[in-house]
Amino acid sequence: MSTSLRLGVAEFRARPGRALLPGVALVVGVACLLAALVLSDALTRSVDEGAPLTPSTVGHVVDTKPVEYGADEASRAKLDDALLAKLSAVGRAVPVQVAQGDLLDANGRAGEHRAEVHVQQPDLVRWPLAEGRAPAADREVAVDKITAYERGLKPGDKVQVAAADGKPIEVTVSGVMKKGGLDARPVLVAGPDLARKLDPQPFTKEVWVIGGARDAVAAAAGASYVVWDPAPDADSIGNELTFILLPFSVLALATAVFVAAATFRAVYAQRQRQTALLRCIGAQRGPLVRRSLFEAFVTGALAGVAGALLGGPMAWLLARTFDVTGISVLFGAVELSPELLPSLGYVILGVCVAALLSVIAAVRPAVNAARVSPLAALRDAESEVPPRSVRRLRLVFGVLFTGGAALLAMAAIAAKGTSAAPLAVTFSAIAAVTGLFWILGPVTVPLIARLFGRIGGTQWKLAGAEVRRMPQRSASVALPLLLASSMVTFFLVVLGGAEELTFQYANEERPDATVVDTGERPLPEIPAQPGVAASVVLHKTGDSAASVDPEQFRTWLKAQNVSGAEQLVAGTAIVPPHWEDRPFVEADGKQYKVVGTVPGSITGYTPIIAGPTTGPAEKVLVALKSGVDPAQFRSSLQAALPNNPTVIVRTDADERAEAARYMHLGTVLMMVLLGLSVAVAVTGIGTALTISVQERRKELALRRALGVTQGGLQGGVIAEAVMLALVGVIGGGVLGFLYAEVAFMSLGIPLTLPGLRVVLPLVTGAAIVVLLAVVAAFGPSRGASRIRPAAGLASG
Repeated sequence: MSTSLRLGVAEFRARPGRALLPGVALVVGVACLLAALVLSDALTRSVDEGAPLTPSTVGHVVDTKPVEYGADEASRAKLDDALLAKLSAVGRAVPVQVAQGDLLDANGRAGEHRAEVHVQQPDLVRWPLAEGRAPAADREVAVDKITAYERGLKPGDKVQVAAADGKPIEVTVSGVMKKGGLDARPVLVAGPDLARKLDPQPFTKEVWVIGGARDAVAAAAGASYVVWDPAPDADSIGNELTFILLPFSVLALATAVFVAAATFRAVYAQRQRQTALLRCIGAQRGPLVRRSLFEAFVTGALAGVAGALLGGPMAWLLARTFDVTGISVLFGAVELSPELLPSLGYVILGVCVAALLSVIAAVRPAVNAARVSPLAALRDAESEVPPRSVRRLRLVFGVLFTGGAALLAMAAIAAKGTSAAPLAVTFSAIAAVTGLFWILGPVTVPLIARLFGRIGGTQWKLAGAEVRRMPQRSASVALPLLLASSMVTFFLVVLGGAEELTFQYANEERPDATVVDTGERPLPEIPAQPGVAASVVLHKTGDSAASVDPEQFRTWLKAQNVSGAEQLVAGTAIVPPHWEDRPFVEADGKQYKVVGTVPGSITGYTPIIAGPTTGPAEKVLVALKSGVDPAQFRSSLQAALPNNPTVIVRTDADERAEAARYMHLGTVLMMVLLGLSVAVAVTGIGTALTISVQERRKELALRRALGVTQGGLQGGVIAEAVMLALVGVIGGGVLGFLYAEVAFMSLGIPLTLPGLRVVLPLVTGAAIVVLLAVVAAFGPSRGASRIRPAAGLASG
């Protein structure tokens, strides 16, 4: 065995805890990586299992040939009854169709989103089921698993669907599909008879042909169609979902490398006396470096095994978190069951990744430790005080990077609205972090810690003194947490700004309430309701315009406090702003002169003509009196239309609620996934405190001899952990907020202070980080409290 290996093995035997300490962050980082992979596998498996299959009896698939963009739609071949008749002469022709329908809720009303109804022949089962059986009778349906999960449905339950005329039909749930509807949009499977009742004109995706030769099928279809062999798993998505969570786990791994490097540096500094003695008796730098890298390799390999074993449980916790927060519904998968024990391949991957990253993290600390001269290493050093030349060089480079960051930020603001602005913001943020917290970290981190030291008691002051005693180590520990906190803050503030923009869009001129039918059926006569200031009925025409009574329309616009239709009389038209350059609007073969414009959001971007109102009513725009609750108006109107379950009322509050829902889900998703990096960063606090307690055994023993209680020692270590956590959270939070505002200015978006929706998650996240830091400090604090004065003083 070589000298390097013998030295490494001796270190593991003598101090296994210290040798393995840098691997703690890698354990969490590898666990995050494998959790992402295992959860992605479960998500992919769930979606693939629900993908439609092609029955083995299907011999050929017929579809139309692709047409060039801009070609006349009327000349395109169609998958119609005429084609089915031709193909039936060769074999059995079965159209693969998708209809639209309305699944009614427990109150017998249709929802905002229509159901996608897949037509399935009883003998050609296409959709896999998780429970029950495929629909066989006329009034049977299978529902997707998300709808079943949210409504508590199971085989045998009764639900209602709306027929094409809007009348409710009671059907039986025969089974629950393995497929989940994306974003809670219902998906049903029904037989041909029921599907025709729901939608007389379903969309035909392709035609299956059972029997017949390929040439005969192609000849019967004609030159405008293509014929190919069926692919049983054509709708399987493969492993594309693997990359949804992977970037965040890679970010957590990068954070783990930062933490591991800082821990390696502290461990090598702790044994610098041993290194000096080896150098004095003739040891060369090469074997010492190889020893350190061998230790790092073994540490990383062991961390990889531990991280791999933790990956499954962490994936299970993430799956449950996604279920509770509603994120799973966005992916069309709920109640995922990832494997708790990883496969052998994932264990090998975890070991290889952790070992490689551990060696990479240890290279620079190992080389620097071997370069220390024996005489310098043999001196007692109570603090990290670099030479004056190093401090001067650090100051110069720190100022250069920070100044460059400021210049790039100003350039981004000056170039607002251009493609160069986001790049300038990105490089400015990188330069700011490099200058302020990497190069100048030993200066800025103790400075921030000094602020906290002034507001607390003795424990806080002692914690601040320890941060100042080891500024390089403190900066190395705070940097990963600071980076993670800055990213969380940046994305939350940006999401909050996007939410405000969405609210501004929702606050555009809109009707107080809009009455429509979900299936675009003609509206019945809408009964008068209390609290209505004015209303107008929009009648369907043969073209894209809507016809109104001009007097009703003007009265309604006045009640909405919107101008632009003062000249609307019979034979004229009002258009959205993007149509204002047109002299007239054509509808049903007649031209209507344009006499004004109104905001497109007020009419649904539909041109309004003052023409005949004999067409079917497609929409009613309502202006409510001041103080009337839109939700109450909706309830009373739907109660007055019990025989029209598909008539719904859309309000401005609905727009806001929908926008708030998506922003909330985005916020939760970003906090959960970026929280992985924060969790890794917090482990650095625990490892740094462990080393700090080992180094200060004599000091802590002296405190005990002077009468400090065990609780006092524990409080001091915990105070140091909280201080480092606050430095990272607050420093990163300020940096992330500033660059979010710079990003807004570079995009030309007005500056706004974050609202409660942004501040509350940030404060909650900061409190959780501090709590995690306290948990990470529990072990080191217990170790400090157990130091006996006599033994501790003798060790010095």
